Amino acid sequence: MIRATVIFLLVASALFHNAQAQQYHPSFRPDAMSDRPFGPPNEVLVLGTPHLSGLPNSFRPDMLEPVLTRLGTWHPSAIATENSSGLLCDAMRHQGESQASSVDHYCSDPTLAGKAAGLTVVAANAEADRTLAAWPATPTPAQRRRLALIFLAAGEPTSALVQWLRLPDAEQRADDGLTDELVTKLKVQATRKNESNLIGAKLAARLGLERVWSVDSQYFWDMPISEKAYAAALGKAWDNSATKARGIEETALYAQIGQPNGLLAVYRAFNAPSYAIQAYRSDWGAALKEPSPQGYGRHYVGYWETRNLRMVANIREVLTREPGTRMLAIVGASHKAYYEAYLDQMRDVNLINAEAVLR
Repeated sequence: MIRATVIFLLVASALFHNAQAQQYHPSFRPDAMSDRPFGPPNEVLVLGTPHLSGLPNSFRPDMLEPVLTRLGTWHPSAIATENSSGLLCDAMRHQGESQASSVDHYCSDPTLAGKAAGLTVVAANAEADRTLAAWPATPTPAQRRRLALIFLAAGEPTSALVQWLRLPDAEQRADDGLTDELVTKLKVQATRKNESNLIGAKLAARLGLERVWSVDSQYFWDMPISEKAYAAALGKAWDNSATKARGIEETALYAQIGQPNGLLAVYRAFNAPSYAIQAYRSDWGAALKEPSPQGYGRHYVGYWETRNLRMVANIREVLTREPGTRMLAIVGASHKAYYEAYLDQMRDVNLINAEAVLR
């Protein structure tokens, strides 16, 4: 009897301490602090966006005008886009085959521009920083064409497009190092169905900004897992009622984009608090409970959270360059909740309600 009692007490104690360990939260919570930074705070407006490449064929760039107008009235002083930076892509290329797929999918090829400028990616990024540090209030068209070339060589095509769009139509030509082939690429990019170009670059040019900031991170280790089994496990996890409801709502929204302010309605819906909860339940919340012995769902959630942490770290680094920055962070709507959750922990970042700006 005594032995049984001792065993029970030991088990109960272990369970109690295990529960305590699982419930532990740190006493220091940056988001709960009431102190304020010296000077104006950094402000970040996270715009959750559909990937424009996936919109119906009825989409036209002019449909974005109500969104651009409202974002412009907020007057961001910096814009971040969901692109991998030229420096990150250059590092990934040095990893060889392990990062080849990510490079192919997410990185621009700076080879032609690098040859035209006589600069490596690293050197071109340094040259862009030096150029902007001494940038005149009224640069000449030749200076803008040269900076566009430097940004292309740096692996920053969206910033190159900003310089191109800031040129008068008559000055958008091959000159100052820009070749005919590079000019053709810029012209194609200006009309490509992509939010970095049609919102990020266009709005930056309209507001008089000189560049955008690439903050995505597609650098990940190769996981020794079966891609087929991984995809099948996640597909099963995502086959749930929240995913079905999300699909029905998005289909209905997309069917209305041809109507007045139809695309604005999409942006309002994608930036509503209810979207974040539904996206979590249909996607990462479901993946966490995926029961495969290999932990495929948890591999996926780890990838997703790591990527978002790195993206937000890149945003925080940009804000540090000029305290008091008003940043518009344009990102796929599924990232928005993670962006805001991580940014909200930072003492020197004030979040702006995108819903209010889009009204």
